[in-house]
Amino acid sequence: MSDGGRHDDGTSGGGTGDGGRRADGLGDVRERRVRTGGIELSVTESGDAARPTVVLVHGYPDSKEVWSEVAVRLAEDFHVVLYDVRGHGRSTAPVPLRGGFTLEKLTDDFLAVADAVSPGRPVHLVGHDWGSVQSWEFVTVARTEGRVASFTSVSGPSLDHLGHWIAERASRPTPRGAAQLLGQGAKSWYVYALHAPALPELAWRGPLGRRWPAILRRMEKAPEGAAPYPTVSLPQDAAHGAWLYRDNVRARLRGPRTDAYAHVPVQLITPTDDVFLSERLYDDLDRWAPDLVRRSLPGKHWVPRTRPAQLASWIGEFVTRHEGRAGGGQPDGAGAAGAARETPAASTARETSGASAVRPAPAARAAGVYARRFGGRLVLVTGAAGGIGRATAFAFAEAGARVVAVDRDAEGAARTAELARLIGAPEAWAEQTDVSDGEAMEKLAERVATEYGVVDVLVNNAGIGLSGSFLDTSAEDWKQVLDVNLWGVLHGCRLFGRQMVERGRGGHIVNTASAAAYQPSKALSAYCTSKAAVLMLSECLRAELGAQGIGVSAICPGFVNTGITSTARFTGVSAEEESRRRKKAARLYGLRDYPPEKVADAVLRAVVRNQAVVPVTPEARGGRLLSRVASGALRAVARVEPPL
Repeated sequence: MSDGGRHDDGTSGGGTGDGGRRADGLGDVRERRVRTGGIELSVTESGDAARPTVVLVHGYPDSKEVWSEVAVRLAEDFHVVLYDVRGHGRSTAPVPLRGGFTLEKLTDDFLAVADAVSPGRPVHLVGHDWGSVQSWEFVTVARTEGRVASFTSVSGPSLDHLGHWIAERASRPTPRGAAQLLGQGAKSWYVYALHAPALPELAWRGPLGRRWPAILRRMEKAPEGAAPYPTVSLPQDAAHGAWLYRDNVRARLRGPRTDAYAHVPVQLITPTDDVFLSERLYDDLDRWAPDLVRRSLPGKHWVPRTRPAQLASWIGEFVTRHEGRAGGGQPDGAGAAGAARETPAASTARETSGASAVRPAPAARAAGVYARRFGGRLVLVTGAAGGIGRATAFAFAEAGARVVAVDRDAEGAARTAELARLIGAPEAWAEQTDVSDGEAMEKLAERVATEYGVVDVLVNNAGIGLSGSFLDTSAEDWKQVLDVNLWGVLHGCRLFGRQMVERGRGGHIVNTASAAAYQPSKALSAYCTSKAAVLMLSECLRAELGAQGIGVSAICPGFVNTGITSTARFTGVSAEEESRRRKKAARLYGLRDYPPEKVADAVLRAVVRNQAVVPVTPEARGGRLLSRVASGALRAVARVEPPL
């Protein structure tokens, strides 16, 4: 062939027959060539063919090797199929190239592959980048119904959905909509460049093609994999692939289909730091995909290379849940609309009955303000047996995060983890640990990383209260307060923060300080000192770790109705007087009745906005303001005897 000729790799052509075995980093794979529409597609299979079939479709300018790290993991449990899209890798290209890459022809290719590798049995589809763009076509056209059981979309929207998204914001302009259009327009600079005649081909076959592997490693911080990636065919693949954009983008955006509804369950995985695609593109996706699960993970565009273990885990869970539901029928006899309207209570009841081994995110949570950011992330909360810690664990669970509840109260931590699963966490675990014990914290950090993964969000919340004059506070009293309130935070930041840095994909640390960190009190010298240290530690860490993409926030709650008053210690008084003061403090906090759930919401908001210092209650905000503009007033208030 001419420009779209076959890449000779030594494998035999001819129909859909096997082309032998080879091992190239994709594991022990079987290769075949599938003929369709005058071209030949290079298809590889691994894993047991009797198991559910997962088809992974690559994007631009990649070849199927982009999936190598994910495929190796999935092949342990599934029949995994990769194929080079026409004009890429070992597949041949159409002649002429113009008009040879339309979505209709790409759909023909997919059906030919599916018929060859899984005749009579639906496949589970996974797409990344342009692999996802074309896969949206596969799961929304009538002729593929019954051939797809589920679809996982990674970093690639439907062109039809995108066309409607643009049209709706352009026809009814608002400041927010205009900002979204301009933001995505800036991210899509490469789309305009690829429409330029001849220039993309010259660039890819010239300096860009030679430098792309180094650019990709620097931009994505992608490690070297077992399979050669990008492959030597990259310059030609990228030149051919420009026609994916030219043949489809303008036509579909000008006239998007109005019937582009997914007829299968969809799992949307959104990298939070994708430089090419805004998360806002998926704001209206529930309208087009009634049976939808949303998940997000920290990473840039090429997460099949940077987060293969997490992707393989989520894909495997989704496939397992939907295997056997040909055509994507709804679970438990429910219709698509019914599934989309499922309430959290109904979802909790279904989970406790054991009806589903892998639980989808409820629609109420998927539509929640934080679900897109925290879905699937790993969050560790200390002091999680009650109060602010438990409320924070629940808030992350409702947003779809995986939760590790840590407390020295084993029973309380276990209860928090149990309820977190019922509320919405895909997974939740309890860990009994005393945060003041450095050796125990080291073991915890090692165990969490080994069994659950590197933490994405760390919430150092564990703390104890102590009231009494400085002269009545013993050295042992000081040690107990500082061991928990300060050293517990230090241990968490040092151990889990180092894991975040070594992983190289960012994260966030939240330290629970207090309004007492900047509001002195004659009766809280030890407590105020410990919390002031936490506040300054947070500020220092924020300056140091920001370059690593790790945010640090200090939360300063104020008077919140939690159980800390019932366990707080009062120095320099008898046991009877201490009991009386505890009861009175608890009563005063109860009258204030500021719920810990509001603090939990402030924690999630601080992570999303990467806020430095967050005073929560009105008195905490007022004290923060006075500490900046009228510190003398705070010093005067500090001399007042507490009403206990």
